[in-house]
Amino acid sequence: MVTVTPKAVDKIRQAFQKEGVSGGGGLRLGVLGGGCSGLSYQFKFDPKPRATDQVLTYGDVQVFIDPKSLVFLDGMTLDWKDSLMQSGFVFDNPHAKKSCGCGTSFSA
Repeated sequence: MVTVTPKAVDKIRQAFQKEGVSGGGGLRLGVLGGGCSGLSYQFKFDPKPRATDQVLTYGDVQVFIDPKSLVFLDGMTLDWKDSLMQSGFVFDNPHAKKSCGCGTSFSA
């Protein structure tokens, strides 16, 4: 299971509104080969889930995760952090043995 915190859900909702995305669709959360640590997080709008996706629903926000990515994301928490230095999504992934400084790629 992947957990998305209320702060992250709110920021996803705000991003969709800013981009003019409405009615159906959701956030595609996945893992791709590449990045400075070997794997990188995929994070984009998708108009609809695929037949094999796990669909997580948080009020009016949906998150789609494909089965291959779920292997690397199971147990992960997606959060939003605000600090003096930076603001952005934070991936707390128990499968990440190491991650890069920017936090968007990891090795399992």
